[in-house]
Amino acid sequence: MMRLPPFRYLAPKSAQEAAKMLADHAADEAMPVAGGTDLYPNMKRRQFTPRVLVGLSRVENSRGVSGSSNDGITIGGMTTLTRVEQNELLQTHYPAITTAAALVSAPVLRNMGTLGGNLCIDTRCNYYNQSYEWRKSINFCMKKDGEICWVAPSSKRCWAVSSSDTAPVFIALDAECTLVGPDGERRVPVKSLYEHDGIDFLKKKREEILTEIHVPKVNGRRATYLKLRRRDSIDFPILGVAAAIETAKDGTVEKARIVLTAVESAPVEADKAEAVLVGKKLTEDAIEEAASIAYRPAKPLDNTDLTNAYRKKMARVYVARALRELMRAEP
Repeated sequence: MMRLPPFRYLAPKSAQEAAKMLADHAADEAMPVAGGTDLYPNMKRRQFTPRVLVGLSRVENSRGVSGSSNDGITIGGMTTLTRVEQNELLQTHYPAITTAAALVSAPVLRNMGTLGGNLCIDTRCNYYNQSYEWRKSINFCMKKDGEICWVAPSSKRCWAVSSSDTAPVFIALDAECTLVGPDGERRVPVKSLYEHDGIDFLKKKREEILTEIHVPKVNGRRATYLKLRRRDSIDFPILGVAAAIETAKDGTVEKARIVLTAVESAPVEADKAEAVLVGKKLTEDAIEEAASIAYRPAKPLDNTDLTNAYRKKMARVYVARALRELMRAEP
């Protein structure tokens, strides 16, 4: 049986207090914890061994959904994925968000896991998400305790993949988030949170707490999210595709977003495919053209489930499926 290492648990009542507690400790000594559905298993595998956990469950004003489709909405970072999935406002006007939340893990874990936690979830890799003894047998990996990335041994960086289901959706919706630090707060695009490095995959400061996610007004935008995994529950994505479009009255695409996850260390926006759609109607020909371009940024390696070639092929298939879904949903 794998057990948690010993730690001290702190329970701040505000995000700024939590940030201060993190800032008072060295980087490897303290970590924030929300639902703990990803952090605690990682601690059992000794991927993280913090001596202090700063719990966010008592942080005030960090839960719930407010706003409207006409003005935009705000979702608290500590809102559980189940609450996001079941929220009527989101189901009606922002269904891609509820779809992504509903596809994370399994129902029991969604009752504990939070939206902010999923946005900041650790990157994953076949050579990293193993027991301590397994990792020791291969002399560990670059992401923890070793020096080599076993996925790409000649690489100078870690290739562990981004595994957030909600991140690509919020990027496709041009969402922003509020980060609270010891000395104040700042608001940044969700897209700017991520870095293409499996180790340093988050650009936010270590002590900053993600407290809110802000999504713009609907403004005629339609969005969807599709996820590929071996099982229909529990599994992390081995490919995720978020797509969003805004169209003129005649059906011409005025704005498009296509974002892939689980194909790199950060969500990948297929900007060239987006550009192909703008100025055209969402027809089968336009969809096939965009899909043939969108899959190119996907560079799956031997770090998740199923074969690289299959995952690469399915990126094109899933982009086309997502765009067809948006085409069928045209008002």
